[in-house]
Amino acid sequence: MKDGLASVSDATRVELNRADEHSAHNYAPLPVVIESGAGSWVKGIDGVDYLDVLAGYSALNFGHAHPSLLRVAREQLGRLTLTSRAFQHDRFASFCEDLGRLCRKEAVLPMNTGAEAVETALKLARKWGYEVKKVPADRAEVITCTGNFHGRTIALVGFSSDPDAYTGFGPYPPGFRSVRYGDAEALESAITDDTVAVLFEPIQGEAGVLVPPDGYLAAVRDICTRHGILMIADEIQSGLGRTGDTFACDHEDVTPDVYVLGKALGGGLMPVSAVVADWSVMKVIRPGQHGSTFGGNPLACAVGSEVVRMLETGEYQQRSRELGDYLHGMLSQLPVDHVSEVRGRGLWAGVQLADGMPSARVVCERLLARRVLAKDAHEGTIRIAPPLVIERDELTWAVEQLAGALAG
Repeated sequence: MKDGLASVSDATRVELNRADEHSAHNYAPLPVVIESGAGSWVKGIDGVDYLDVLAGYSALNFGHAHPSLLRVAREQLGRLTLTSRAFQHDRFASFCEDLGRLCRKEAVLPMNTGAEAVETALKLARKWGYEVKKVPADRAEVITCTGNFHGRTIALVGFSSDPDAYTGFGPYPPGFRSVRYGDAEALESAITDDTVAVLFEPIQGEAGVLVPPDGYLAAVRDICTRHGILMIADEIQSGLGRTGDTFACDHEDVTPDVYVLGKALGGGLMPVSAVVADWSVMKVIRPGQHGSTFGGNPLACAVGSEVVRMLETGEYQQRSRELGDYLHGMLSQLPVDHVSEVRGRGLWAGVQLADGMPSARVVCERLLARRVLAKDAHEGTIRIAPPLVIERDELTWAVEQLAGALAG
């Protein structure tokens, strides 16, 4: 951190050093300290305005401080914020009904973070496997994909293929096997009598915004149906408008058995996540078998219902489609000696740097100097995922700054 502070303001340097001294070093943030935000822009404590094209890894699909979300949150803050699930509150049923309607599912299990939601889905799948599929006790298996990122709990990093995620944290829980992402034949070959579910991302974000081959999602759906196992789609990053449809699975008219949602479900205001399924699956969870003190709290439910209302207009999905086409068109014109590939869908892109280019981290630092906030995905990919409220001219300016940063 300290090596990258030469060009930052004194105020920024002080805050970064304080954080470095007093907080765990589990992140290596870019050398900027943000104090406020509105729409697609944030302001640093140095007084500089920055265009945010990361959007909190898709948690800020609706931008910073969206007026509708702030209004709902403020109203709820003055009424009721927490009861725990020991008692019912007046926003809970509406949220579950609203989110279930958006997902075309019958039952919702609210949690807080994305990792919690994935863990919940895994517990649900195992319980379903034992009670419905009749897999022998303690033998349930879940198939995952190489390159996945589902969170950082012990179970989730145990089937990660990223050494930074899993090295030094074992031993790991058994019951998982991984196959190559995008390879439907490998997936089907890995299924055994003990398989209860397939957990996958319709687009892999942390891996560099990897889009699977056309037909892969439909093939996964067919395989799961034929083998009587659950299709679990982790749409934490890809869902809720990011890719130009409500869910990334919608691009192949596929409906999974279980949705795992988070990030944008909290409107960028607070952590809200959920597992959504039909009662044929959700019925296996009974009182005392899973829970969360803050999961489904009144404030979360109020914000989550407003997120659903905003998505049901279709405005944000349309913006993502149209502006995404524009974004990808511009990115595809970047020089081939700078960029070897552009991947993604909607307002989500992975810009793969060509051989011989500086690391993605270095390019993101150059972008920071040009007042654009982006983030690297591993060493060679720059992630672009702006808020869905971004304007066309702002996208143009961002790509112009990227071209300048690539040129040095």
